[in-house]
Amino acid sequence: MRRVAFVAAVALAFSGAAAAAAGPRHIMSLNLCTDELLLDLVPPERIASVTYLSRSPADSYLWPQAARVAINRGAAEEVLAEHPDFVLAGTYTTTATRSLLKMLGTPMMEVAPANSFAEIRTVTKSVAHALDADRRGAQLLAAMDATLRALAATRPNRIIRVAGWNGRDSVPGRGTLFNAILTAAGGVNIASSTPGARSGSFSIEELLTARPDVLAYGSDANAAPGLRTDVDQHPLILKVYGRRRIAYPELLYACGIPQSADAAWALRAGMLQAMRAGRGAL
Repeated sequence: MRRVAFVAAVALAFSGAAAAAAGPRHIMSLNLCTDELLLDLVPPERIASVTYLSRSPADSYLWPQAARVAINRGAAEEVLAEHPDFVLAGTYTTTATRSLLKMLGTPMMEVAPANSFAEIRTVTKSVAHALDADRRGAQLLAAMDATLRALAATRPNRIIRVAGWNGRDSVPGRGTLFNAILTAAGGVNIASSTPGARSGSFSIEELLTARPDVLAYGSDANAAPGLRTDVDQHPLILKVYGRRRIAYPELLYACGIPQSADAAWALRAGMLQAMRAGRGAL
């Protein structure tokens, strides 16, 4: 009997070690960007829940995958009821919930936003490792790097100066994900390169003075008429940039993930098309 008990104890210990080595099996995400990483890295059966935002086609490109798992609104009560064995959270959201989980000793990883491809690589690797999904993480990054290499090898043969202008004076400058994606696409962000320009803010007059080649607008599936669309239709904007305006999906620019390289490829195609339409073939 002692031998049987000993063998059972050893088997139990090894099974526990194997389970630990397999990584967390009931993972909860409290942030849209960690939602997307989680949905990309592990199968649905390992996901406790993601945020409700991930089910919105306007907010997440992975909304079909999110529809297959439960959702949460980032409340501490939801985490306590769900009993996850690991929690992914952003560093700037669900502050109260994160504080409580730290007090309770809940296994949690706080993930900072990635605003460059170097940061995307670091974040993806660290999250994948924490979830015991290193192989899947490596696959995602390999695809990202292949796209970035293809973009670098086929850069446009002329400089394309772009303003990420949304009609509300706001222009993303240095250190933003938009800037990283635009640079990878082969464009030059006027908010970070034009001497004397106020990075982050352009009026219509400043925009026309800076003379970008292309205006890039963030598109939102939930957009409704308002001041922004009124400015988009300003006579001067239409006269100068009527054929050199492109729309990019804001949901692909909200979070720095490996698929951000695909966003750069799509932006490249849009820039070239706008240039051909406005000034003839490159």
